[in-house]
Amino acid sequence: MNAVEIEQAITDLAEQPFDPAEFPYTFLEAFGNKATTIKRLRAGASNKSDLGGVLQTSNIHILTANAGQVTQTLAALKASPATAKAKAKFILATDGVDFEAEDLTSGETVACAFKDFPDHFGFFLPLAGISTVRQITENAFDIRATSRLNRLYVELLRDNPEWGKAERRHDMNHFMARLIFCFFAEDTDIFGGKGKFTETVAQMSARDSSNTHEVISTLFQAMNTRREDRAAAKLPRWADSTDFPYVNGGLFSGSMDVPKFSKIARSYLLHVGSLDWTKINPDIFGSMIQAVAEDEERGELGMHYTSVPNILKVLNPLFIDDLRAKLEEAGDNARMLLNLRKRIAKIRVFDPACGSGNFLVIAYKEMRAIEAEINRRRSEPDRASEIQLTNFRGIELRDFPAEIARLALVIAEYQCDVQYRGQKLALAEFLPLRNENWITAGNALQIDWEQACPAKGTSVKLVGDDLFQTPLEQSEIDFSNEGGEVYLCGNPPYLGSTWQDASQKADLQAVLGRRTNSWKSLDYVAGWFVKAADYCARSPANAAFVSTNSICQGQQVPILWPLIFATGCQIHFSYTSFKWANLASHNAGVMVVIVGLSAQPPALRKLYTEALAENGDRLALKEVANINAYLVPSVDVIVEKSSRPLSGQAEMSFGNKPVDGGYLLLSRSEVDALGLNEKQKGRFIRRIYGSAEFIRGLERHCLWIEDEHLTEAEAIPEIARRIEGVRAVRLASRDTGANEMAARAHQMREMRIGHRWTLAMPRTSSELRPYLPVGLIDSYSTVTSEAFALYDAPLWNMALIASRLHLVWIATVCGKMKTDFRYSNTLGWNTFPVPTLTEKNRADLTRCAEDILLAREHHFPATIADLYDPENMPADLRAAHERNDEVLERIYIGRRFKNDTERLEKLFDLYTKMTASAAPAKGKKRKAGANA
Repeated sequence: MNAVEIEQAITDLAEQPFDPAEFPYTFLEAFGNKATTIKRLRAGASNKSDLGGVLQTSNIHILTANAGQVTQTLAALKASPATAKAKAKFILATDGVDFEAEDLTSGETVACAFKDFPDHFGFFLPLAGISTVRQITENAFDIRATSRLNRLYVELLRDNPEWGKAERRHDMNHFMARLIFCFFAEDTDIFGGKGKFTETVAQMSARDSSNTHEVISTLFQAMNTRREDRAAAKLPRWADSTDFPYVNGGLFSGSMDVPKFSKIARSYLLHVGSLDWTKINPDIFGSMIQAVAEDEERGELGMHYTSVPNILKVLNPLFIDDLRAKLEEAGDNARMLLNLRKRIAKIRVFDPACGSGNFLVIAYKEMRAIEAEINRRRSEPDRASEIQLTNFRGIELRDFPAEIARLALVIAEYQCDVQYRGQKLALAEFLPLRNENWITAGNALQIDWEQACPAKGTSVKLVGDDLFQTPLEQSEIDFSNEGGEVYLCGNPPYLGSTWQDASQKADLQAVLGRRTNSWKSLDYVAGWFVKAADYCARSPANAAFVSTNSICQGQQVPILWPLIFATGCQIHFSYTSFKWANLASHNAGVMVVIVGLSAQPPALRKLYTEALAENGDRLALKEVANINAYLVPSVDVIVEKSSRPLSGQAEMSFGNKPVDGGYLLLSRSEVDALGLNEKQKGRFIRRIYGSAEFIRGLERHCLWIEDEHLTEAEAIPEIARRIEGVRAVRLASRDTGANEMAARAHQMREMRIGHRWTLAMPRTSSELRPYLPVGLIDSYSTVTSEAFALYDAPLWNMALIASRLHLVWIATVCGKMKTDFRYSNTLGWNTFPVPTLTEKNRADLTRCAEDILLAREHHFPATIADLYDPENMPADLRAAHERNDEVLERIYIGRRFKNDTERLEKLFDLYTKMTASAAPAKGKKRKAGANA
């Protein structure tokens, strides 16, 4: 269950008559516990309570109390030995009138009336396995409002199916935007009295809801009619009231159509209006509401919260930190403060993938806070803000999020005015809304960004309708911004090349097709980076986007980054990989980077790194001379594939490719079915490993027939049948190489096997494993093309591959397939920088490899997957790897590296020197395995 569904379930629970016996089970059901789990608790099989309540291990201890005994009951739960033994995270006591609970981990408590406990639903979200952030717990209103709006939206579409069709979807979304404004306005005194809109609908619409749509339409008409025009409009007296002012701004212009309401829909509307909309948080509310209106996103309702701290990771180093530093520098100097205020007033923030405006809203609020402090220091606290909403520009593909983005900014402006100037001044200047359109609805990769957000001078004069009307286009904004700064920011759509549809491919081709023939391999987000670089190269602008880390890894680096660097832009700050967490269950999130671009970067660039657990206390900032495309503090270098190892390590080859239609590969049962004697098995059968077989211990075999044994093999009918099957498959292939291989249908395309042993390295491996799963197989086994092989290589080569150093190199230069490391011999192994090794170095590393193999053997028959489970890795195996890392890293720098950033910094330094020294000798062949 997601957060919105949970909120709805516990709200329903709070509204039902209190049943002491059923409450604990219904409460747990509301947080997603399955029927079988509840059944086991009811039966007592998993209920560990020693107080007659319900105790779910590692979760919660619930006890219904006698009337007036809630506090005492909570104390009993806390003192219960069973609570401690079962490691309960929460305790909860209620008598149906009062409600108390405690988070035993943090010590935080809830105490409220029973009917109000849904207001605290965010407190209990960990019960559903939902990773929360403090902003959600403290701003639970946004989810409650979204939940109710979603119920209203779905019910209206059920009653008015035509409003759900493409031709009317904009009308429906526009109607919802109007409602949201009314709910906010009636609770913040923008309308003349708290709850005035909801009360009027309740009073003037029939209980059978037959005229609800007419009442709402009339109110909308009133808000679109100037005071001097109302007599001519012949509005009814209840609507022609000072309580419903002229709003303007395009929000209530156009069609006054309202969908018809059923009794249920009317009830939902009144419930939504009964919430306290002064608590709306425009930072996140927009993206929540966006999910209501998007069919494909409604299933993820409640998972669209992007934490404010994450957004500030983009905005702070992009420009907010600099503004704060200048504020600190100014102190109480009136002239310096005035100059800073003038500077802030000219800053434009531009999000060319703005969605419902989260980044723009946060930027606006941060800038208003700095401006307010300037005004305080200058003794001008009531001064009107000089920061214009029209300086916060955006492009959004869909029209409804674009509307919500503007609405969120309007609400943020009003809330800031209330906070910094007081309610009276805020109200006096809020209405009517301005008509300027500063959010453009359209395809950001097809739109000229300098028209959507001119960097300086007056804006380009495009003719368009008001924002809240369709189509949403950039219209004239008539003020000069000479000397101003522009900051591009946002979280554009990622979409790897495999997942792009035809229109998205066309977008990328339009942006990149003339620059590179390899654009098809790029993520969709690459289009935003290239357009941002072009914009920054021509204007006084800097940019910073969130992106999946794939654009700074593997094959995308040599395609994308030379194009960006060619514009003159460089990376002026970055965050290395971290989890961009949303409000989602089971810690859902995607690994991202933040990359800042500038054509005029500072002398020192800022490189931020943090733990994958997103623990802010572990955030590290390093100021460096340069950040390269791999987000490493090193010179700009692109790691190119090499046909041979550049550091003298052994040659790594592809495994054997069968090209056999399945006839040469056999399961254990298929081997038995051949009816071979032991001598024949030894001659014709080999164990064979690909990635899955090696990592998960799966058993697979192959026919291995040397030419001199072909006649003997063909005398065995089943083997002869399989050889003929291979021949037929290869002859039928469209590949001429496969056709030629039909002449030796008894063999795979390659026939490689180690005489002593083979070091096997799977081509794919989970990113969750702390080390790459390299290992040793005997001379009677071989590998498929789903693994790489070092045939008869010295064991110290295994020590290199099994190291943390090599893992971070592979993760950086080879990249990933989905979430798996995708190993490459030419890009990862052959380029891996290794210092010159002495005989002692090789001997020490050989011993380290042997220790790793012995530790694995100690846990036989555990598989690689078992042994390298990050949560269950055996202590002796982990110690063996730690020893290996210790020995190897001392060879590199005489001590252990502090972190992966330092590891990569050293590796890139070595790679740069290694390739520079090798350049003059280009074309000369180095003897493979020279250091072996």
